[in-house]
Amino acid sequence: MADAARPVEGQADASVRETARPHERPAPRKRRRGGARFAGIVDEEAAPAAVPPTDLPSLPAPPVTARRTPRGARFAGAAEEAPASPDLQPQAGPADAEERRAVADVVETLVRLRAAGRSGEAHALLVEAAYWPAHRFPLLAAQMQRAGLGADWATLLWEAASLPAEWLVAAADALTAAGRADDGERILRQGVVRPANEIGQAVVGLAGAGRHREVRALLDAYVRVRTPEEAARSAAPDPKTLVPLLLAAAQGVSDECQWDLVHALRVAGFTA
Repeated sequence: MADAARPVEGQADASVRETARPHERPAPRKRRRGGARFAGIVDEEAAPAAVPPTDLPSLPAPPVTARRTPRGARFAGAAEEAPASPDLQPQAGPADAEERRAVADVVETLVRLRAAGRSGEAHALLVEAAYWPAHRFPLLAAQMQRAGLGADWATLLWEAASLPAEWLVAAADALTAAGRADDGERILRQGVVRPANEIGQAVVGLAGAGRHREVRALLDAYVRVRTPEEAARSAAPDPKTLVPLLLAAAQGVSDECQWDLVHALRVAGFTA
């Protein structure tokens, strides 16, 4: 009976060792990722390196009506819905220190975001900057390219091409006046790559508001970029108003452009 009550040899020692070191636990086994792509790769369960958050400059929120639709309509209702907001209109005169500081802040933030790989936040910042007043565009162009952000400048121009028509022309004017005519032409050409009916509606709205300079700039780019057939279709919203304007724009390009448009208009059922 005494032998039956005696603990097995080594069991008591193990119990003592476990009691003496209650805080020790076996090290967890490292998990291996499944699949051939992760063969031999071990999860070290280390905390990922966090990039410190960067405060973004406060920028004007983009108007809801100017956003592109999922179908890619970059010009829908721009002329009718765009408010005449004075802070979004071009301003004459050189930029003051505050303007330059605001532009510099955005450029510095973009550099930090790109360095940290935060491309989504960088793109959001570019979208917001596209809605800044037109007179800031030359400053943005100069400082972004000086900082090596040429690709971001191209993205900003693309986003700005969805602006309402008068803002689009104002941005092009500001760039051209600052000696950046190529960028001015580029933003207009990108801005008219939209459905023909929407271009027509926007031009009717601008003409009705007496914004004839914007009409001429927009249609000049339009008849250069689009085919005669596409230009003819844009007359549908108001042929009486749009046909003469389209023909005048085409005449300013070349005689050939004008005659091609005349023919396309006749085929579409419109006459001057």
